[in-house]
Amino acid sequence: MTSPEPIYTLADLDTWSFPGTALAVLGHPIKHSISPQMQNAALAQMALSDPRFASWKYFRFDIAPEDLPAALKKFHALGFKGLNLTVPHKIIAFGLPEVAVTPAAALIGAVNTLLRTEHGWAGHNTDGYGLANGLKENLHHDLHGADIILLGAGGAARGAAVECLQRGCASLQIANRSRANLDTLLAQLAPLAGKIPLHGFTPNVAGSVSDPVPPSGTLVINATSAGLKPTDPLPIDLSSLPRPAGVYDMIYNPPETPLLAQARSLGIPSANGLSMLVHQGVRALEIWSGASVPVDAMRDAVVKAMAAR
Repeated sequence: MTSPEPIYTLADLDTWSFPGTALAVLGHPIKHSISPQMQNAALAQMALSDPRFASWKYFRFDIAPEDLPAALKKFHALGFKGLNLTVPHKIIAFGLPEVAVTPAAALIGAVNTLLRTEHGWAGHNTDGYGLANGLKENLHHDLHGADIILLGAGGAARGAAVECLQRGCASLQIANRSRANLDTLLAQLAPLAGKIPLHGFTPNVAGSVSDPVPPSGTLVINATSAGLKPTDPLPIDLSSLPRPAGVYDMIYNPPETPLLAQARSLGIPSANGLSMLVHQGVRALEIWSGASVPVDAMRDAVVKAMAAR
């Protein structure tokens, strides 16, 4: 068994020395991240046909939220080529002056991928790309022309909603238990939706159906944290909906959430978010390297990393 990837901190940057091209993921906490295994597996594969990638390596850093501005300056000064950001840094970095946010990421209000520029960082968001390609890979459905029920109104849901609308979904219904947060998100999305039907509803304990009633054959996407713990309630009762065409849960650990278990019991095609993790990582490495990225190598690495847990 390979040794676990080390976890570095802000203090380690004061004595940092790495002769190659460095990449990193920043989070707080970061112990759960399997991005180093995924990215380093891809880099090793890429190095077989392009020797320059033999000197590239991806690290992980536990950076406290209040330390992010100072950390980004240090990473830049040390010449890190690119950074991934995970909770809670995606939204924090969005408002920092040293991060020039791309127009696509500006619509989402969060960045998860930073590319080093001469004077700072270019902020991208690859989560929507990961979602769209994960859905296609696992459930064989395209967001374009699809009727979508999206669960949640937080940052992950906003990114998913923007991707659905930009790719031309047929309709988008958003379910969230807090009506205030739901109404805020709907108002923010309305200009982007244009003529695409956009509605919201609040599921009750039994999982109420919205008005208008969603058509059968919808895609249900869970962008809430409900399911991280086995005692979490269902974000929606699938049996209360016209039969969905598929259910995609962004959560990948645990591999089967209560929502996915219900989908399985009802015979509805379903998948967890592991493929989304892979494809957002693929897009990030494409941004940093400008090269073609081996998806299979990344997928194999995350499957092995999850099995090792």
